[in-house]
Amino acid sequence: MFGVDIGGTGIKGAPVDLDRGDLAEERYKVPTPHPATPESVVEGVHEVVSKFGWTGPLGVTFPGVVVDGVTRTAANVDPGWIGLDARRLISDRLGLPVVLLNDADAAGVAEMTFGAGRGRGGTTIVLTLGTGIGSAIFVDGRLVPNTELGHLELHGHDAEKRASGKAREDEDLSWEHWARRLKKYLAHVEMLFSPDLFVIGGGISRKSQKFLPLIEGISAEIVPAELQNNAGIVGAAMAAAKL
Repeated sequence: MFGVDIGGTGIKGAPVDLDRGDLAEERYKVPTPHPATPESVVEGVHEVVSKFGWTGPLGVTFPGVVVDGVTRTAANVDPGWIGLDARRLISDRLGLPVVLLNDADAAGVAEMTFGAGRGRGGTTIVLTLGTGIGSAIFVDGRLVPNTELGHLELHGHDAEKRASGKAREDEDLSWEHWARRLKKYLAHVEMLFSPDLFVIGGGISRKSQKFLPLIEGISAEIVPAELQNNAGIVGAAMAAAKL
């Protein structure tokens, strides 16, 4: 199967070995265009898929709410996505059957199947820290889709504007300073949902040793994602396998 992960900074994809839950080939990535209009992003998806000559079912993630292939929000891409039948747009451009889903939901499903959440019961919250903050909530392994917890208000701000990976880079924050912000965010989410486990994913998960040891006072267990920034691609391919 093949998965494509559309992010605020990059569009990346690869064939996936669903027996292993890992990429079958090295992923290919192109920059997300700015402005990230539907047409320009779909051309990026086309480039990624064409790189591998893929002609089968395709799973694609999107950084926002997706309901029945329609994109309902667009926090880190062009507002032209809002209310768009994006699944149809991508399918028509590529001439392939397409399933479209929220990026954090895809990453979460992959982590719960092959990664850090495998075999875990109770409530697990997978957070992807990148351009924004994506979230996926699982109760005894069942997904509650499109939760978008990155947009919770925290100290008068959209939480992802303060605690995302991009916020750390844009403000040139030390790991210690950024970890304090992330702790406040995790404490807020914990107060609302009382999870048993947080799985921290996204691009920054590769450097988890720099910040996770700095986060104390959270009752839930906190672990780094095992699939790291490939989780969205794997989850997208898993969805494509059901077409």
